[in-house]
Amino acid sequence: MPKPENGTKPEKVLVYRHRGVTRLTHWINVLAVSLLLMSGLEIFNAHPALYWGQKATFDQPWISMGSAEKAGRTIGVTKIGSLTLETTGVLGYSGPPGMQEERGFPAWATLPSSRDLADGRHWHFFFAWLFVINGLTYWIMSLINGHIRKDLAPSLADVAPKNVWREIVTHAKLRFPKGEEARHYNVLQKGAYLAVALVLLPMMVATGLTMSPGFNAAAPWLLDLFGGRQSARTLHFISASLIVGFILLHLAMVVASGAWNNIRSMITGKYAIEVPPSPAAGAAE
Repeated sequence: MPKPENGTKPEKVLVYRHRGVTRLTHWINVLAVSLLLMSGLEIFNAHPALYWGQKATFDQPWISMGSAEKAGRTIGVTKIGSLTLETTGVLGYSGPPGMQEERGFPAWATLPSSRDLADGRHWHFFFAWLFVINGLTYWIMSLINGHIRKDLAPSLADVAPKNVWREIVTHAKLRFPKGEEARHYNVLQKGAYLAVALVLLPMMVATGLTMSPGFNAAAPWLLDLFGGRQSARTLHFISASLIVGFILLHLAMVVASGAWNNIRSMITGKYAIEVPPSPAAGAAE
């Protein structure tokens, strides 16, 4: 926002930015997705390798995590296609000194931290249903109250190449909207939120169901849609990884654009923006 000609500073006012249902479903999602990711890693650790197709070709995974011997010591190894990376302490081989073990992801990243596939599946399935119910609640209420149409659906002006490029440049420079512009999502936010809500999250749910033999009996076409159970498992992992990437980027933008202001808006609904000072304030000075 341009600095007022009389030298007075802009005033900060609180505006109502997030409805109650948006805030509630957001924090439920934080809980559900966090525990889904951690329990999902526990399930992945039961067989830390991924394949394409209907069946697992154990000698040809496209990604795998395990251990190997190097110069008389055990190291963690992650293989992606023909690429081999040493990932000791994080992937393949990790644990406290003297208690290291072969495992895909480290204990601090999984739920439970012990190697317990049954408990991991229980946690995963419980929070999967919570996630689905919460997501449906968000979409139904957002359609009713107009949140999707008013706040998330991009306009023609939003998707104009000049505007998209301007938003990319300003975000790369960590320059964020001020004043009235801060009341609304910009085109990058709208695109990212819609991509996650309409593509990545439904992909996670659909590929997760495809890995269930019981659900295959009710909807066998899902196996054909995703190219087999192993392909569905791979796509499930990729979708989860992209969601983690989105979350990390989202958190970075929250901090860079004002952590407290953003957190307060998602707790109370109130977001602080800058507005030109009132004439009375300028006269008083």
